[in-house]
This record gives sequence, structure tokens and C-alpha cells, in this order.
Amino acid sequence: MEVVYFGFNEILMNQQTQTELEAAAFRSLVKHLDKRKDVQNIDLMILAGFCRNCMSKWLMAAANEKDVAMDYDQAREHVYCMPYSEWKKNHQLPATEAQMTAFSAIEKAKKTAEI
Repeated sequence: MEVVYFGFNEILMNQQTQTELEAAAFRSLVKHLDKRKDVQNIDLMILAGFCRNCMSKWLMAAANEKDVAMDYDQAREHVYCMPYSEWKKNHQLPATEAQMTAFSAIEKAKKTAEI
């Protein structure tokens, strides 16, 4: 079955090809974030609205949809490319006051928008 992938131009591809392309993009993002350990999760949340933990939850949910046993720690190890405790110990910095203020403002705005 062909699926239509919308962008500026329609691209016809089968479901398997679409899945492979999306999986490759996910792997590239994981690899990129592994190279950029200096980028903190709170910065990702402030700028993009998601972080490595979000990606781990998405991976775990996708595994569960396919009846693949994967818990949150296993998903995080996949996304962080190491056990989370190791990443946190070696790469996570305490959030600054500015980061906390920015994050709080975004969370407040999201709650206001939901009303």
C-alpha cells in the first residue's frame, strides 16, 4: 500500500519505506544528541518542548504497541546511549535560575492555553 507523505511536494512511498525513513531519522537524532551531551534536557524542553526523557517515553510506548517488552530504564538507556544514572552523573548540570524561570513560564503558558 502506498502512503502519501505530505510536505512541499507529495511523495508516494510504501509503509515499509516510510517506517524505515522515520526510524533512520530517529537514530540520527539519538546519535546527534549523544554527540551533544552539553545540551541539557531543560534547554531542549524550553526550546523544542521535548527532551531525551520524552523520546524515551515515545520509544517505550512504541515498543509496548508492538508487544515488545521495554521498560522506561531500558528505553532511556537506548536514547541516552548509556544507563541514565551514568548520564546524569557525568553530564547533567544543575538547572540555572534562568532555565527554571523560562521553563516555568512555558509550563504556565501551556496550562493557560489548555483552559
